[in-house]
Amino acid sequence: MTKVPKYWNKAKRYLSKKDKIMSKLIKNYRSPTETILTSRKDIFFSLCKSIIGQQISVAAANSVFLRFKKKCGKRINAKSVSKLTFKQLKSCGLSRQKVLGIKNLAKQTLNKSFNPKLIKRMSDEEAILYLSSLRQIGRWSAEMILLFTYNRSNIWPVQDIGLLRAISKNYKKKYLPPTRFVELLKKNFSPYCSVATWYLWRSIDPEPIQY
Repeated sequence: MTKVPKYWNKAKRYLSKKDKIMSKLIKNYRSPTETILTSRKDIFFSLCKSIIGQQISVAAANSVFLRFKKKCGKRINAKSVSKLTFKQLKSCGLSRQKVLGIKNLAKQTLNKSFNPKLIKRMSDEEAILYLSSLRQIGRWSAEMILLFTYNRSNIWPVQDIGLLRAISKNYKKKYLPPTRFVELLKKNFSPYCSVATWYLWRSIDPEPIQY
């Protein structure tokens, strides 16, 4: 894992001034016990983990991922994955669609039709569209990659059930919270929606997820 994003402390001050509830959440999870968003800066690893974790529980995803990691050997990268057969990947507990997604990702990474280096120069929306062009990667998965791998500061994943639950809980709104209110929060929290998302997640699940 890498260091805390440079914008983190500035974002906490900004959000605390903008919103009383966010100020309270930030105080509740401050140092020395605070867990902060970090990144392993390995997009291939993160994309594989994202594909594996789709539509299954965290416990099941971790179990499948450990088997997948073992099959890959010392390192999870496009080269090691490309050497694995469909049958070997399926034996990890992966569905047919997930195997095809991971195999396709390895192929596109090796032939450079998918080039992660381009993402750094893209806006958030451009990067989401680029990542979403990959098999088995939708908008939510792309947003998680931008948040966890690239540590983009202004990601507001409105398709995320956890975020919507946290908004309902903390702002005393019914579930699902009104779209208009969710958009109002986004406007209020920008340009640090990622940090707001992180603390809202913490309010319903103290154990952070890493990709």
